[in-house]
Amino acid sequence: MQIDKLRGKELDQLFQAVLSLKDLEECYQFFDDLCTVNEVQSLAQRLEVARMLQSGSTYHKIEVETGASTATISRVKRCLNYGNDSYQMTLDRVHSENHS
Repeated sequence: MQIDKLRGKELDQLFQAVLSLKDLEECYQFFDDLCTVNEVQSLAQRLEVARMLQSGSTYHKIEVETGASTATISRVKRCLNYGNDSYQMTLDRVHSENHS
């Protein structure tokens, strides 16, 4: 599993910090301090690409609507097909929270 290659004290600390955030405003503040605008936008773009792929959008439509490269779209698709199902898990949770 690729996750094991990532594991370590510094990433544990980062993930614990993310898990400690209490609301959307704290997330905005933390990621504003932690990342550049482009880094945060890239992460958000990947999640949107995953959502669009799951809903059956074409590569062309995803490129036009998100500005993502075909390489990014392919990487996200590979994660959707062969990854840890984390995109599916988080998108399902966000969808259910937005519709409750």
